[in-house]
Amino acid sequence: MFNFEEELKKLPKEPGVYIMRDEKNVILYVGKAINLHNRVRSYFRENIGRGPMIDKMVSLIARFEYIVTDSELEALVLENNLIKENSPKYNTLLKDDKTYPYIKVTVGEEYPRILFSRTMKKDKSKYFGPYTSAAAVKDTIELLNKLYQLRTCNRSLPKDMGLERPCLNYHIKQCLGPCQGFISKEQYREQVGQALEFLNGNYQTILGDLERKMKTAAEALDFEAAAGYRDLYNSVKQVSQKQKITDSPGEDKDIIALYQDEREAVVQVFFVRDGRMIGREHYYMTNVSSDSRPEILENFVKQFYAGTPFIPRELMLQYEIGDRELIEKWLTGRKGGRVHVRVPKIGAKEKLVELAAQNAKHILEQDRERLKREEGRTIGAVREIASILGLEHIDRMEAFDISNSNGFENVGSMVVFEKGKPKPSDYRKFRIRTVSGPDDYACMREVLTRRFLHGMEESRELEEKELDQEYGSFTKFPDLLMMDGGRGQVNIALSVLKELNISIPVCGMVKDDNHRTRGLYFQNVELPIDVRSEGFKLITRVQDEAHRFAIEYHRSLRSKAQVKSVLDDIPGVGPARRKALMRHFKSIEEIKAASVEELAGLPEINRPAAEEIYNFFRKKQPQP
Repeated sequence: MFNFEEELKKLPKEPGVYIMRDEKNVILYVGKAINLHNRVRSYFRENIGRGPMIDKMVSLIARFEYIVTDSELEALVLENNLIKENSPKYNTLLKDDKTYPYIKVTVGEEYPRILFSRTMKKDKSKYFGPYTSAAAVKDTIELLNKLYQLRTCNRSLPKDMGLERPCLNYHIKQCLGPCQGFISKEQYREQVGQALEFLNGNYQTILGDLERKMKTAAEALDFEAAAGYRDLYNSVKQVSQKQKITDSPGEDKDIIALYQDEREAVVQVFFVRDGRMIGREHYYMTNVSSDSRPEILENFVKQFYAGTPFIPRELMLQYEIGDRELIEKWLTGRKGGRVHVRVPKIGAKEKLVELAAQNAKHILEQDRERLKREEGRTIGAVREIASILGLEHIDRMEAFDISNSNGFENVGSMVVFEKGKPKPSDYRKFRIRTVSGPDDYACMREVLTRRFLHGMEESRELEEKELDQEYGSFTKFPDLLMMDGGRGQVNIALSVLKELNISIPVCGMVKDDNHRTRGLYFQNVELPIDVRSEGFKLITRVQDEAHRFAIEYHRSLRSKAQVKSVLDDIPGVGPARRKALMRHFKSIEEIKAASVEELAGLPEINRPAAEEIYNFFRKKQPQP
């Protein structure tokens, strides 16, 4: 038993990180402190207006632990790592974990290449970025390789020079052929230098050169070459127009501002590189209800720049943050050069921060409307279904379907929807073991029995091992079972649940003569539902998803030749005759028992074929 009084007395008056855990040993919160003794003890004093969220967290603390560090800076780094690794429920969290693309120029090689990269390493290469659009980066690299005819291969030059024939790019005039020595190292480096000029934003020289080449080709009546230069000219012009100049040419900076509502906050970042705004991105912060805007901004800066490979020289923030000097020191260490964190108050820089804040507000308001519509399609639709069925609450719904080819190779599917959204990680497939022939009810009985027995066994194992976490989708039972059909399928499900002593509501998704959903069958009554409602649309999605998943599984078995009928081995029985036999007889056993006359009675089976089938089953079959 954790003794709070004793453990609080042991807290050192040193910097470090503290970790709050609940009774299941789950991490609730990670924090840093310059003085662990004072900081941790403050949580257990009488309520001093910390807010309901922190009060709730404190009420759940079953024990705490701490790690002493040599400095507050070391504590900050450790805190970031623990938050990223564990995503504690009560920490303000950055939801996005994106890696941004860079353009990498391998200037350390004798014959450099221009590459796409998701990481920025401390090597001899030159990096440009980060950019917010991977597609734009790839387009730019393609454009540069066309413009300057640079190599894209992985050959080690000059070591591999002349060992292989030149590739297709050389023959279509998109590479100068350094692998064959067709261009000197100095000339190739000149081409790379022009590409670097382009990436640094010097477009005018390139545009002038392309315009001259276009006119020269047109005067020489080489209209194909002129059209190529024209297209390149337009591409470069488009790229140059997309770059927005800021008020401080040549600087690398990130401009950061946020907008917050009662549930979450959006942080907007403008990326400025070499004085040009190369893009913008927004990020969601959760668990923000008890934090002030400066605290949210501080948490964002710590979490975002702990993960991004590029640190700009300057961060321009909307608010002053509490650990500004410490964060500057930390970022300076990560970058290997001085980093400034500033809050502009007047002038053009302040206007840029204000613009970022306006963008954040616009994004959150847009998303609020989108989320409202999404909630209507999902949670709202689930509530509607619960209301129709007279149920208090539905969170998890499971639907099942059976698929086969005229009774051969039966398979079953289980799909899961939580809060109105599909949860593919919990989907399950069943290959029917005990049923042959087209008996959907028997197949469904097997699927449901296996599903719930498996769940009960997993739950028992968890209890025996005293484990808290779930380790399979079967352990979590649904709030509602949705059967693809009416009374028959519902009764099968109810009988299985009764045999296993499980109480779960079961409804059937009833279809009309045109195989379209028309209502729900529940407690021996068919309940109508408005076909224009979100609840109806959700029922249709669940039904279609269960059917799709079963069909795809069945097709995958057939396509992988995992389903093979013994009929395939009978001479003279092709696809048409096999299908006729499968359609007329309920199982292989019935085909085996059929007489020659019964077999020949099928329009597709003539007398010789009937005799071949009859004799095949009466010959001694080779042992597998």
